[in-house]
Amino acid sequence: MARTVHVVAHTHWDREWYEPFPVFRMRLVELLDGLLPILDHDDAFAHFQLDGQMAAVDDFLEIRPHEQDRLTRLNLAGRLSMGPWYTLPDEFLVSGETHVRNLRLGLARAEELGGAMAVGYLPDMFGHVAQMPQILAGFGFDDAVVWRGVPSAINAPSFDWVAPDGTMVRAEYLADGYGNGARTAAAPGALVRDLDAFVAAHGRRAGDPLLWMYGTDHQIPDPEVVDAVAAEASDDACGSDPDYRVRVTSLPHHLAAARAAEQSAGSVRPRWVGELRSGARANLLMGVASCRVDVKQAAARAERWLERVAEPLAACWMPPADWPGAFFQVAWREMVRNAAHDSICGCSADEVNDAVLHRYAEATRVAEELAKRAVIRALAASGEGTIVTNPTARTRTGVVRAVVPGDIAPADTQQLGVRPARARVARLGRRAAVAVAIRAAVDDPRVSRVELIEDGDEPLLLLHADRQTKAFDLDQLRSDLRRLASADPDGLLTIDLVRPGATQEVLLRTAPVPGFGWRGLAPADLGDHAVRANGLGLTNGLVTVAVDPDDGTFAINATTGFGRLVDEGDEGDTYNWSPPTHGLPVERPDRVEVQVVEAGPVRGRVKIRRYYLWPVQVIDGYRVDEVEVEVETTVEVRAGEDLVRVEVVFTNPSKDHRLRVHLPLPQRAGTSVAECAFGTVERGLVAEGGANEIGLPTFPSRRFVQAGGLTVAHDGLCEYELVDLDADGTTAGALALTLLRSVGTISRGPMAMRALPAGPPTRTPAAQLVGHLHRTAFVLHVGDRDPYAVADEAFTPLLVGALPHRGFGDAAASGQALAVDGVEVTALTRRTDGRLELRGVNPTDEPTMLTAPGRSGQLTDLRGEPTGETFDGELLVAPHRIVTIALDEPDA
Repeated sequence: MARTVHVVAHTHWDREWYEPFPVFRMRLVELLDGLLPILDHDDAFAHFQLDGQMAAVDDFLEIRPHEQDRLTRLNLAGRLSMGPWYTLPDEFLVSGETHVRNLRLGLARAEELGGAMAVGYLPDMFGHVAQMPQILAGFGFDDAVVWRGVPSAINAPSFDWVAPDGTMVRAEYLADGYGNGARTAAAPGALVRDLDAFVAAHGRRAGDPLLWMYGTDHQIPDPEVVDAVAAEASDDACGSDPDYRVRVTSLPHHLAAARAAEQSAGSVRPRWVGELRSGARANLLMGVASCRVDVKQAAARAERWLERVAEPLAACWMPPADWPGAFFQVAWREMVRNAAHDSICGCSADEVNDAVLHRYAEATRVAEELAKRAVIRALAASGEGTIVTNPTARTRTGVVRAVVPGDIAPADTQQLGVRPARARVARLGRRAAVAVAIRAAVDDPRVSRVELIEDGDEPLLLLHADRQTKAFDLDQLRSDLRRLASADPDGLLTIDLVRPGATQEVLLRTAPVPGFGWRGLAPADLGDHAVRANGLGLTNGLVTVAVDPDDGTFAINATTGFGRLVDEGDEGDTYNWSPPTHGLPVERPDRVEVQVVEAGPVRGRVKIRRYYLWPVQVIDGYRVDEVEVEVETTVEVRAGEDLVRVEVVFTNPSKDHRLRVHLPLPQRAGTSVAECAFGTVERGLVAEGGANEIGLPTFPSRRFVQAGGLTVAHDGLCEYELVDLDADGTTAGALALTLLRSVGTISRGPMAMRALPAGPPTRTPAAQLVGHLHRTAFVLHVGDRDPYAVADEAFTPLLVGALPHRGFGDAAASGQALAVDGVEVTALTRRTDGRLELRGVNPTDEPTMLTAPGRSGQLTDLRGEPTGETFDGELLVAPHRIVTIALDEPDA
């Protein structure tokens, strides 16, 4: 009986990769300029798939806006498919919330052009997160299409892919990738020969119907090939060969036909639960988690400020009429553009990396400014003079900075600096003095008067700057100053800045601040948990740190050896770490300097300076030459916390290397638990590789990883590995966190860890990060605590709002915009209909009760559409379930 073959003409379009976006867009425009007329007039070219992402459509229409109507018409006619994604993301290196916004943006844009392809198309992601089936189902998709990451245990053309909560989608397995038909030629018999070879290579995995993806990276489809295939298909067979029945069609049609064929045959699909991270048959390219660490750090900052700080604060304190939705949309669009797998993964040309960093920087600045404005709203609503706001759902305490009157530190605070009531600026030229005076009068809220003095005489001009009443005429001020400067251009002036009184910047620990709420800011009683120096270490009664002056490592409580740095060669590329043939790791410093630089009572810090000789580069498999590098590690303990904060700073002098910090486990462990999108995943000590790529157990994590009684929360250090294995390889004694990986090529080959290239050999000198001031941060907790709470406490800030010249607030005063308990809140934002949108996940193995007292609303899917279920203050959430609720406004 003839095997059915479904030919899907498509392209895989990387928005930016080995060329920057402007160059690839020119090729995209050329492709669509040639394709659209063919789709209009050649019925044999029945369908074309635009890679499942809308960014390509928008990028084209920005150059060819007049083609929007034709794209819409072809889409509605079934000749062209687009979406559902906006960009095809890397699933591990961005947050679950970024995936939701990505799909929402893609679907909304596709709807404007006739609708999206209703398929969870995942053709080239470097593995797949465990919760992706639930994410796809939350948008109404029944099918996923996957390639990389599928384990050797799956030996079928499709399988049931199950999320941790039990949600299942049917996964179509692209056994030979999204380009198995890319080499198809128009010559007679060529298709039959290609199909025969594919079936021989993959056997049962080839499937019936067989999916033949005609297209690959940035390929302009050849109409002659499609016409030849269509001609052979006109007789419902490939020429005279009776083994194949061919049809040029769409991916949704193939998936529907494949489902029907399975049901008709009574086939039972194999089942896989959780993440897909195998390199058995396709490269997983696990080294992308550690290349270009600067991008990963920028992504962590941007996601934190946008989804965990700015949106929740604005949702809490800005009414619907004032919601800055357009600004959030702009920031999220940049985040989603950067989520594209070649962008966030860093496996691109240097110019692309620069663009990615710029987009993250702009999104971060938008979020920071919106957060600042939301805090001002919270301050106004509180009626207090000084408050601290909490953008997270859990009640928290923390150490914050505040500026208060006086020059003597109040009890239970730690003074960082003093501004006296009168400060004299050194003598300046008149023009420079004018600029300083204007800035002080207009921009500094603590300055009440500026005096310009010439040679000790009486002030020539008094500038009274009352920031609350704006009681000065800025135009008149500028005019007076210009006249002053022009009267004697070469003269010198002294500036006195006069304030109502001395002010000081202090550190203090807050009293508990309600989740999504505020509290009057005042120092909490430090009691027995104040920080104090202890030799070359620190203690606060909850955690004790002691530094070893011989090697610069430190102990936490009874566990020694934290912070050991291991520098080793890297002869790999942006996709894979690969050790050089020769050269041992550098593990011990030549000398060590240790100094306690802050001894409490609110914050203690120890600086450890270690000096190493690192090889300069790798040449022909050898690590050659040496250069001295100073690595400064700051170990910090705060009052009332059981965390140890660590910052590692150095200027990287070397190429072709990987630097990792080794962190001992209090108890040996055989598994680790790491955060991924909407949950955690447990992993063992090995990773499945294949014929081309050796499987390395270097795994990604989003914000934290746990193993053996240790929690490591990090700021964009996404790659870890359990090391120090015992003789039989069943337990590990330490966790290695990658701080830096320096490489100089997008793709190399052959190399020790991967036999064949994974991309072009484009040079990436900037990816070596030579001369880059490298600053990394991570936080350690020894013991058993909720890792989500550790991650929030470690890096999600409490923000202070204060009126000028005000002291501490009333610690007894507090308020709460929304109380939520029982789930990990992943988003609090505002919908277009004005209601709040709350999204959370139960990351545990047991049901939990989500509560939001006094609030009601509707449950929605991930797209935001009502499911028909109502919410009345509480909801039982199944294990690992993601829930989204549209909350009604509370009664006045």
